[in-house]
Amino acid sequence: MIRRIEFDQQLDELRTLLRDMSTHMEEALAAAVSSLQTLDTEKAQNVVKQDTDLNAMEEQIMDIGSRLIVTQQPVAKDLRRILVAFRIASDLERMGDLARDVAKVTIRLQGQQLIKPLVDIPRMSDIVKSMVTESIESYLTENTDMAYKMAQVDDQVDHLYSVIFHDLLSHLTGDPETANQAMLLVMVGRYIERIADHATNIGESTVYLVTGHRPDLNQ
Repeated sequence: MIRRIEFDQQLDELRTLLRDMSTHMEEALAAAVSSLQTLDTEKAQNVVKQDTDLNAMEEQIMDIGSRLIVTQQPVAKDLRRILVAFRIASDLERMGDLARDVAKVTIRLQGQQLIKPLVDIPRMSDIVKSMVTESIESYLTENTDMAYKMAQVDDQVDHLYSVIFHDLLSHLTGDPETANQAMLLVMVGRYIERIADHATNIGESTVYLVTGHRPDLNQ
């Protein structure tokens, strides 16, 4: 009984860390996109610096989970809980890298003016932040209906990315400086779209945790 209590306590610690990672990542994405809208390089540099916090949390999750596997030798769903925590931590860490990449675009544009006000990129970011929140909530509550919803919302993100690409297409054939910025903004759209893919991965992990089978929500 004591071992089970300790096991459950450390599982709760894993969940708490994953929620903290999610919050940190969402804040990083919001700050990165905000820095891009105003070309605030100081804010962008803070996003880049704070990315190491996510790496540290991922390492904590790996340490706790590995220790549980060695000392408790979990099986069936208990083992899946740990493996899923590893997978989700990896997805969140990669999301953080992508948010950092958005911030790096702001730094690269230092001294320039935006070729157009950003509308669809912030809208896309808001949708993706909600996806991340709901994907983690689906994991914490083991809600597969919420997990499957990720695929539907991901379609909206893909559509917005297509809009962003085609909207900037005309600038890609303009003068070199304009074309370079347009390409960087297209890359930002791609980074955010990839964050959405990682959120659907978390949905897949939730379904795997509950059912033992992993669906493909990124079709």
